[in-house]
Parts: sequence; structure tokens; C-alpha cells
Amino acid sequence: MTITGTRRPPAPPRHKHVGRRRGRRIRLALLICLSVVVLATAGAGWLYLKLDGNINTFDSGGLSDHRPEAGSSKGENVLLIGSDARTGGNDKLGGGDKDDIGRSDTTFLLHVYADHRHALAVSIPRDSLVTVPPCKLPDGSWTKTRTDTMFNAAYSVGETAQGNPACTQNTVERLTGLRVDHTVVVDFKGFARLTEVVGGVKVCLPGNVYENDLNPHRTTPGKLLFKKGVQTVSGQRALDYVRIRHGIGDGSDIGRIKRQQAFVASLLNEVKSRGLTPTKLLPLADAATESLTVDPGLGSADKLISFAMSLKDIDLHNTKFVTVPWRYDGSRVAIVQPDASALFAALKADRTIDGKNAGGKKTGGGKATPTATAPPVSGAGIDVTVYNGTTLTGLAARAAATLTSDGFTVTGTATAATQDHTGTLVEYGPGELSRARTVAKAFTGAELESVTRAGIAVVLGESYATAPTAAPTAVPSAVADGARSADDDPCSNLTYG
Repeated sequence: MTITGTRRPPAPPRHKHVGRRRGRRIRLALLICLSVVVLATAGAGWLYLKLDGNINTFDSGGLSDHRPEAGSSKGENVLLIGSDARTGGNDKLGGGDKDDIGRSDTTFLLHVYADHRHALAVSIPRDSLVTVPPCKLPDGSWTKTRTDTMFNAAYSVGETAQGNPACTQNTVERLTGLRVDHTVVVDFKGFARLTEVVGGVKVCLPGNVYENDLNPHRTTPGKLLFKKGVQTVSGQRALDYVRIRHGIGDGSDIGRIKRQQAFVASLLNEVKSRGLTPTKLLPLADAATESLTVDPGLGSADKLISFAMSLKDIDLHNTKFVTVPWRYDGSRVAIVQPDASALFAALKADRTIDGKNAGGKKTGGGKATPTATAPPVSGAGIDVTVYNGTTLTGLAARAAATLTSDGFTVTGTATAATQDHTGTLVEYGPGELSRARTVAKAFTGAELESVTRAGIAVVLGESYATAPTAAPTAVPSAVADGARSADDDPCSNLTYG
């Protein structure tokens, strides 16, 4: 008996062109993916080339021959200068004559601690009276040292439209005793573009601001520029906000500095929220580089992006803003000593604002490595003036910080009449021998010399430059108490002077 089963119908014939179509689709998808990768890579490469072409560098030949030595710390010091130069179309944003000389409008010295987890930005008021050391002129000659000179005058040495970043760097190194590793100058256009790329910056105003606040020569208030409270600004509006002086707080430059610190803190929040990766940084760099002038050490896209990437682990809460200790001196600003010297000594020692060691140099037990020092002394009730008798920058500031930590009162620091002293000298007036001996104990090998003038003065020699000193324990409390963190609420501390 034959058993008949149900047979599956034969499959339809498969045409060869169906397989070819599927293969073509796969190859097309692969080509598209490859093209995207190639275009992305080429685009990034093109942008790097564009950035390299955009970046301007200043002549490092204008830097002083007597710079502070690079410290043992691995930390870095970056000088950030906001220029109000009107060249390159900046006159359209800031007004004024495009052929006017360049000036520095805002200056921060940013100390990036060696642990790359902390940073401290120190604002230097533009009206501060400082010593401007010799600086190079366009014809190749050098100026003479000028004392009691407004800080922002250093940028204008040579009276060029582009300004003189090297002279400002020389002045900051002379003031602080710290070696500046990099200098970055941003003009109006670069600042405005940067705020646009990040999508605007959140600010908070204590009251309404009108046109006559930006231009006090107006006889009427004009239109409302900024309303009271929180708002986001970018481009020209951001530039107007940070430049307003008379319409907020007490109308002083010090008040404006506090507001600029709050603005930069908010800007850092925006940049950080985007992520510090080369992909995210390239558009930011492209926005800024057309208006950047940097030292040769940052003069390429690779160097600039690499430096920015090195800051990615710095926590916003550990990024602080302070102003150099100051007081009014008539219509100008005087740097207050010894607090300023103590601040810069703390930075050189990589001490954070609360006294922690962020230098990355620990012993096995986790404590800072101790340094050999002169025996501790008590200088309570003793006034001392400190003079630098060498060509090495920053010795007077270092000695002032040490004396202050020992209880002495430092009445001032200055450069000695001659800079060829090998040893340290303690000069004392009539009836001051006992106190002078106490001062001498703070300086190993110091000699005593009686003089006819009253008071006690320390003249530092070359031997002090190589003598180890104890690191200060913290930034002075008067400075730390006014610090702002980058993660502070933008509406906090709106007194602005």
C-alpha cells in the first residue's frame, strides 16, 4: 500500500539580483558610516588648523631677565587679562577710538594647585599702585622701573593699540614673587563670542539697570537694560553687564570686580556642564581664539586644548575667587601688606584657602614633608620694614610672610638702594638693639648694624634666597573670608562693594 503524505510546496526561485541589492545596501551603510567618520575627523582636523591660524602670540622677548624661579611645586600660575583694545572691530562692541592704545580692563592671576583638584583666582584692581619693572618698547629699548604706578598702565607701555602683555606679566611677577607659566589675553569680541557659544551665562542683579548706568554722562535714565533678579545674558549684553560700573553696588571698580568674579564663576559652571572633552572644547576654542593673544607656550591648538583638558578634574566648589588685599589710597588702591605677601607665599607653597596642602608632595604618613627652618621666634610688638637687596623677585614678600607668621608687624616691603647684598642685614636705630636681635633670629646668619634713623629694617641678601622656610599655614583670614566659590548661587553676596 502506498502512503501519500502532504508535500511542502516548492520555494519560489530566488533571483540573483535580490542578494545583490542586499549586499549593496550593506556596503552603502558601511560607506555612509565610514564617510561620517572621515568627515568628522577631517572636520576636527580642519578646525585644529583653523585654530592654529587664529591664535596670536606675543613676543616673549619682552619678558624680564629677572623672573622668579620656577618653584618646587607642580602647580601652575596663569595670568588672565581682559583687554579693552578697540582694534579688530572691538570698537563696535566697546565704543571708543579703534586707534586708541590698548589697556587692561580686568586681570586675574589663576593658581592651579599641583593636585589639579583646586584653583584660586586672585583679582588685581586696575587702579592698584604698584611697581612696574623695566619693560620692552616697540623700538627694542627698555623702560626704567616706575614706582607708585597704576597697575593697568603696565599693559599700555609702548602705547600700541595691541597693548603690552609681557609688561603686565613682568609687573605681576614683580608684585607676587610667583612665576607666571602662561598668559592669556581676551578682548571684547572673544569674550562676547564665548558667552554665545555656551548658550548664555546666568547672572543676578540686585536692582534694575538703565542706560545711564552704562553711560553716566546721560542726563536721563534711558531704557531698561537689565531687570532685577536672575537672567541669562550673552554677547553684547554680557559685555555690557561685566563693564557696568556706576549702576550696581557702590559704583567702584572693587564692586565691579566682585560682580566679574560672580560672572566668571557662572561661566565656568556653563562650560563645566558641557563636559571638558576635546569635542566640547573645540567649538569654545574656535569662538575665542580669533580674539586671543597668548604666550608662545599656548600658541597652538594642541597646546591650548591640552592645557584646558588638564583642568577637567578641578571641582567647582574648590575653585575660589578672591581680591588681592587692598585699601583706598585717595582715588587709587594700595596693596595691603603683609596680607598680600602672605597670600602669594601661601600660593607658592600650594596651600589652599583653608590651609590644606594641595601640593601633591606627601610623606608616607600623608602629611606634608617638613622643611628645615630657623628656630621659631615671637615678634609680638615689633615693627619691621623689609627690603630686597638682590635682583631676585619675590624675596621681600616671602620674608614678610615669614615674619608675619612669627607675630612681627611688617610695615612695608620695598627694593633696597642696591641689589648686590650677599648676606642678610638687620639695621636698627637708637635703643632698638634688643628688638633687632629678636628679628635677626628669624634669619639664619643675619648680621646686625646700627644706623642713625629710627626703626628696624631687614635688608635681604643672596643667602636668604637659598635658605629653606616653613610654608605658611593658610591664606590670610581677611582674604579667605571674602572668597567666592565657583558653585555659589549667582544671587549670593550681591552687595558689590
